[in-house]
Amino acid sequence: MNEAPQDPRERALTALIAARARTTALTDCVDDPDLTAQHSPLMSPLVWDLAHIGNMEELWLLRHVAGRESMHPEIDPLYDAFEHPRAERPRLPLLPPDQARRYAAEVRGRVLDVLEHAPLEGSELVEAGYVFGMIAQHEQQHDETMLITHQLRKGTAVLTAPEPEPPAGPAPAAAEVLVPGGPFTMGTSAEPWSLDNERPAHERDVAPFWIDTVPVTCGDYLEFITAGGYRERRWWAPEGWEQIRTHGIGAPLFWRLEGGEWVRRRFGVVEPVPVAEPVLHVGWYEADAYARWAGRRLPTEPEWEKAARYDPVSGRSRRYPWGDEEPTPAHANLGQRHLRPARAGSYPEGASPLGVRQLIGDVWEWTSSDFTGYPGFRAFPYREYSEVFFGPAHKVLRGGSFAVDPVACRGTFRNWDLPVRRQIFSGFRTARDA
Repeated sequence: MNEAPQDPRERALTALIAARARTTALTDCVDDPDLTAQHSPLMSPLVWDLAHIGNMEELWLLRHVAGRESMHPEIDPLYDAFEHPRAERPRLPLLPPDQARRYAAEVRGRVLDVLEHAPLEGSELVEAGYVFGMIAQHEQQHDETMLITHQLRKGTAVLTAPEPEPPAGPAPAAAEVLVPGGPFTMGTSAEPWSLDNERPAHERDVAPFWIDTVPVTCGDYLEFITAGGYRERRWWAPEGWEQIRTHGIGAPLFWRLEGGEWVRRRFGVVEPVPVAEPVLHVGWYEADAYARWAGRRLPTEPEWEKAARYDPVSGRSRRYPWGDEEPTPAHANLGQRHLRPARAGSYPEGASPLGVRQLIGDVWEWTSSDFTGYPGFRAFPYREYSEVFFGPAHKVLRGGSFAVDPVACRGTFRNWDLPVRRQIFSGFRTARDA
């Protein structure tokens, strides 16, 4: 099957340009004090992300690929994500906004020259433009991080986007579908820009199970709240119960009761909670508790991927639920095209062969699985991307959100986070044994 465009140089150029346009839009819409402020101790100042993007691009594309000397070796420690926790970054001698912009732009100008002339073969790092794709994905991931910072930011709205279109065509025929048991191919060894934790392709055997046709909605979740879900210990993992008791949590992040009505704050706008939209800003513990309350459970990561990729007719795993072609606006809500999830049941053209919708885009979906390496995993090109996070502390999310660019979203793409995380664009769907 044809898994990617044939010209890696053109693909890399397009991806890098798109990422930088988004970075610019996210940083030019606020003034310098907003760029240097820390809007939440959970997040970096926006200006840190901006210079970090340039620093990673310089490290991998100018130093590793082109063999050039460091442009500013004195700033490398400032933008090492492992050297300084986010809460400490505002106290560092960071580049001010004008210098951060100039630095990122200067790096990019030199990178475009390298991309034009560098051979894209001869080593695993440059084969098919891999490292250029890795850096484009890295920038887009930080763009999503910056969008989270915008959501946490107090003040007037500075971002705008059109509303998602109403669902086209009939609603799903059933609330859940049966995914047949048996083996399927999980992961990939062929996707040229797949990251190390997506590799290698391997066979998994999954027992038959039922999975929701659409993500759990705000309306569904309101029923859990109304039924006292946050007040009943029996639904919660012990650590989750401790978290909601300690922090007084009784609803998704950014929700509040106002005059007897649930409202939420979304990018500076307060609005009624949209009952038909997938629920957003819930942590793993909340998703797990809801699933228990509903008499169901979260899908495992292999179950999620089988529901998303497995074609029972051909027996093979697709790149995306709808097939092998790249996503279009008809398939999924991606790329910050909208600033919210689309209504549950949208994008019938993006459905899996079994009829499961919105597996790609809209909201990241929590699974029950810990983040670990696949059989035969090999860290590449550096351990700190994936391997250092392996273990029971982090849970896997799949599918991407409205804030994810298509370059960093595939049927095999894996995200992970701590189960307490709620500021991320996360939701979920539920499953049950057959």
